[in-house]
Amino acid sequence: MEKKTYIIGHKNPDTDCVVSAVAYAKLKELLGYDNYVAARAGHLNPQTDYIFKKFDVPRPEYLPNLMPKVEHFMPDLDYSVKDNASVWSAIGKMEDFERVRVIPVTDSEGKYHSILHYTHFTKNLLSVLNPVKRTPITTSIGAIAKTLNAQPIVVQNEDEIFKASILVGAAHAESFAQKIKEHQSENIVVIASDRESIHELCINAKIKLLILSSNYVLGKELRQKAEENGVSVVISPYPVAATSMMIAYSTPVSVMSDKSIPAVHKNDTITKIRPAIKASPCHCLPVVDDEGKLIGLISEHDINMEPKVDAILVDHNEISQACDGIENIRIQEIIDHHRLGNMPTKYPITFVNKPIGSTSTIITLLYQENKISIPKEIASLLLCGIMSDTLILQSTTTTDTDRDIAEYLSNITNLDWQELGKEILEAGSRISGRTPESVVHQDMKEYTEGKLVYTISQIEVGNTNEILSKKAEYFEQLSMERKSRKGLFAALLVTDITKLSSILLIDADEKFESTLTFQKMEDKIYYLKDVVSRKKQLVPMITEQIANAGL
Repeated sequence: MEKKTYIIGHKNPDTDCVVSAVAYAKLKELLGYDNYVAARAGHLNPQTDYIFKKFDVPRPEYLPNLMPKVEHFMPDLDYSVKDNASVWSAIGKMEDFERVRVIPVTDSEGKYHSILHYTHFTKNLLSVLNPVKRTPITTSIGAIAKTLNAQPIVVQNEDEIFKASILVGAAHAESFAQKIKEHQSENIVVIASDRESIHELCINAKIKLLILSSNYVLGKELRQKAEENGVSVVISPYPVAATSMMIAYSTPVSVMSDKSIPAVHKNDTITKIRPAIKASPCHCLPVVDDEGKLIGLISEHDINMEPKVDAILVDHNEISQACDGIENIRIQEIIDHHRLGNMPTKYPITFVNKPIGSTSTIITLLYQENKISIPKEIASLLLCGIMSDTLILQSTTTTDTDRDIAEYLSNITNLDWQELGKEILEAGSRISGRTPESVVHQDMKEYTEGKLVYTISQIEVGNTNEILSKKAEYFEQLSMERKSRKGLFAALLVTDITKLSSILLIDADEKFESTLTFQKMEDKIYYLKDVVSRKKQLVPMITEQIANAGL
C-alpha cells in the first residue's frame, strides 16, 4: 500500500475534533498532497451525526486503533501466477524480478491458492526426476508445448491435465515396442529423434504425445495417421536430453507449490502473525482481503521496517486521549487548543496550539494562511465545530478570534450562526431513551496528573432534571469507569446550556472527595456556577484540588 496519513481526533470524538479532521484533510488535498485521510477514533455522537447528515458530508473513516497491522507494512505486490501456469513460466517470472525467491499462486478468481518457493519446489522436482522411482509428471500438452517453445503439428485436447509417463525413443524398434506395451495403460509421452520407425511405432500404438527433438520433421503420411489415431505431435527445438529435462518444468504450479502456508488478513496485527512468519519455510506469508483474494506478501524483513502510516492529531495532545496504538506510528503534526499533555514523539513535529475556543477556528486560520478558499460544505462543518465547542460563543473559552472566524464562516455559508448553534446544541442535548453508558462515553476524556488517572465526561442539556432523576444509574456507570482504570475519580459534567452553569456527578476515592471544595448539592453531586468549559475551567480547578489534597 502507498503511505497514508490519518488525520484523527481523540477517543470518544466530539463535533470539534471530527469536523477539524475532515476540514484539515480537505486542506491537504487542496494543497496538492496525496493520501491524507480524515478518520475518527470512535462512533459519532448524536450531535455530530446530525451535522454530517444535515450537510450531506461523508463521515470520516472509523479507525478503532492504530496497532501495527499487516497492511501497514506490506509492500505492493508486483507478481503472482495462476494455478494452471507452468512451473517454467513461474520461474521465468521470478527471474524478471530481482531477489524474488517465492511467488504466490492464485486461482482463476484471484483467490490465494499456494506459494511456490524453492524449498518445496526442489523437493517435488527431485521426486519427479528420480530415475529409480520414475514418477509420472502431471502436465498438459499445451503446457509442454509452451515450456519447450515447441512447434505444434497435431494437437488434441491441449489443456487437459494428465499424468504423463515419459519415454525416450532411443532403443531398437523391437525393444522399444515392448517398452510401450509395458506402459500401455498409461498416458505415454515419447521423445524421439529422427528415426521414422520409432515415429510410426508410437503413432500406431496411439500414445498421448510424440515430441520430435532438434526440430526434426514428421513425414506427411505419418502426420495424417497421427491425426486419424488421435496422437498429438509437437517439434522441440532442443535435443533429446534437454527436452526430457525441461518437460518436468511443464507441471502446473498448483502441483509443485506449497499449500501448507496459511494466508493472513490485511487487518491482522503484526503481533498475531509474527509466529506464523517465523514458522513459514520461506519466511513470508500471503496477504488476502475480505474475499480471500491475494493482495500481497509480507516477510520478516517487511515487519521490521517503518510502517506505511503516519498520523496528524487534532483537538488533543495527550496520549491517554489518543487512538490506541498511536505510540507505534510517526506523528507528523498536532493541532490543538487544550493544555499541553505528555505526548512524546520520535521526531520533531509541527505543533500548532492556540488558546482559543475551538480547533475548528485554528483549521479555518490555516486555510486563510495558505490562501485556500474553503468549500461551502467544509465551512459549514467548521462553523458547527466552533458553535459546539464554544456553546454558541458563550463559553469562557471563547476569544475574539473565534467570534471573527464564526462571522467569516457565516458569510461563506450564508448560515445564521446563532440559529445554527441552537439547532446543533439541541440535537446533542437529547438524552431521552439513551443509556447512562452512552451518555458517559459520548464525550469522555482521560487525564493524568503524575501517576494519577481520572476521567471527565461532559454532556450539554437544556435541563439537568433528567440526569438527576437517574443519578443512581449514572453513579453506577461512573463507578465502573473509575474501577476499570484504577482511577482517582470518574466524573460527569452536566452543562445547562440555558443557564450556562453545570452540575458535577463524581465517583471518587473517599480521601480525595473529602477534600473537594466545590458547592455541594447532595452526596457526590456538586453545583458549579458559571462553569461550562471542561478544559479551561473544570480541569484547572481539579488540578488545584489534587494539589491541595497532597496526592
